[in-house]
Amino acid sequence: MKTMKADEKSFLLELLHTPSPTGFEMPGQRIWAKYAGLYADEVQCDSYGSTWAIRRGKTDRTVMLAAHADEIGFIIKHIDAQGFLRLDRVGGSDVATARGRRLRFLGDQGEVMGIIGNTAIHLRRDSAGTEKVPAIHELWVDVGASSAKEVAALGLRVGHVAVYADGPIELAHKRLVGRALDNRIGSFIIAQVLKRLAAQKKSPDFTVICLNAVQEEIGGNGAMMATHRLMPDVCACLDVTHATDTPGIDANQFGHITLGGGPTLTHGSANHPSVVERLIHVAQAEKITIQHESSSRFTGTDTDEIFRTRTGVPSALVSLPLRCMHSVVETAHLDDIEATIDLLTHFVRSLSAKDVFHQSL
Repeated sequence: MKTMKADEKSFLLELLHTPSPTGFEMPGQRIWAKYAGLYADEVQCDSYGSTWAIRRGKTDRTVMLAAHADEIGFIIKHIDAQGFLRLDRVGGSDVATARGRRLRFLGDQGEVMGIIGNTAIHLRRDSAGTEKVPAIHELWVDVGASSAKEVAALGLRVGHVAVYADGPIELAHKRLVGRALDNRIGSFIIAQVLKRLAAQKKSPDFTVICLNAVQEEIGGNGAMMATHRLMPDVCACLDVTHATDTPGIDANQFGHITLGGGPTLTHGSANHPSVVERLIHVAQAEKITIQHESSSRFTGTDTDEIFRTRTGVPSALVSLPLRCMHSVVETAHLDDIEATIDLLTHFVRSLSAKDVFHQSL
């Protein structure tokens, strides 16, 4: 694996540290746009914040590499007279892991720290051992206030959002851990593809559009809007997938995907057979190890919105294996990150002006 350069690592860590919950992605988008703009001919943004960087190729044919900028989080639902906050989820936040965690609220006067309360085990009196996961409305948040007025003085109100305060760490043997790897790591990867293409003397035949879409976690809204505008000739969508090599996960039910085993390629539903075949060929030619997944009705990613836009966009889903998804200890492998950058860079380089990804009778 190539060693991550200092500027690349700094960019990745800044992306991971910066809160960008669904619907409020612009802090992270500005960081991404500044970096991607170093290697693009132009950077654009739509009305809801989806941002893309364009690098011109030899022709007007376009290939889109799509990731998403948003992360899961919480939003203030109610503030009671004693100054405690009640929450709702933004995206698929896991309530089972929420109690006792620290939060960063994005208030009108800047960030406000808070904690999701956890009543001591001594006081919960669950002698029968049947304690259940709390409902989202049962969680209470302490921001250090003793009244609703004191909460307001901190610049917080109903509708302000929050993310967990946990930042990234590195474990042994090339493991990267943190919140928001889903899918800030994808944002990082497509920016690195752009950087590598810019470093090569020969331009690819296809113009490259790197899309960092908003609102994937609630249904792919940003990707849908941006694709309707951009209408690429072909798309490789990049997201994360479940590494199923940890205890308690049944491969018969969820498939067998290993951390460090390379990116996955999804077959079925949204994935165009010809685009999938091209990615397999590239992986074989460049000796990049990949893994295979299947999808039946949908992929659960932006691919589902991208491929069916207007008259259809030939698309394929490439995924980075991730342990502990939608938690503060999401875990990725640095070798998988490098392999995914490599695969997508060579995929772009493989495209020629004569390529048409179209089913034939």
